[in-house]
Amino acid sequence: MRIGVLGTGTVGQAIGSRLVELGHEVRMGSRQAGNEKAVAWVSGAGERGSEGDFSDAAAYGELLFNCTAGEHSLEALDAAGAQNLAGKTLIDVSNALDFSDGPPPAVGISNKDSVGASIQRRFGDARVVKALNTVNADVMVDPAKVPGDHVLPICGDEQAKPGVVELLGEFGWPAERVIDLGDISRACGMEMYVTLWLGFMNSLGTAEFNIALAR
Repeated sequence: MRIGVLGTGTVGQAIGSRLVELGHEVRMGSRQAGNEKAVAWVSGAGERGSEGDFSDAAAYGELLFNCTAGEHSLEALDAAGAQNLAGKTLIDVSNALDFSDGPPPAVGISNKDSVGASIQRRFGDARVVKALNTVNADVMVDPAKVPGDHVLPICGDEQAKPGVVELLGEFGWPAERVIDLGDISRACGMEMYVTLWLGFMNSLGTAEFNIALAR
């Protein structure tokens, strides 16, 4: 599959590299083609990796990942172009983190809204699914780094979710451990959970952890 990954940071590079390992063709997008981080990533990704601006990557991908910083995601997706998002599954991995008062950051855009829902409102023809934002980049693409039957919540477009669950299975997330929370309005809780995640990380001294559900 051709996949566009928007964002050149740790998350974008981890997801892009894992997708290439799995045999997908990946174009990494940034504000401008020739981005230093994207070019360096391509040099290590081999023939299945390429780079361009946000519009290039969005047009290229049959499926898209938004790995941009949540506070800038709408701007990045505007640059990607609504016509390039229409009809496509867009997996939103972003979190909005405000470091203006220093660490730890304030999390989320409000307690009533989310980046994921904002993206779906702005780009009504895209099929937005929120996923992977509740674990760190290494665990996103290799859940075996954390032992046990830990879980991954998702929410969003009903037609797109089965394909997302299948792709998450390629990453190593069994379908029975992917918890469907419902429509994209549930992204608010997923994003605000990151406040608790930061507390766990501080107490545990590591980012390689996740939560399990006792039922």
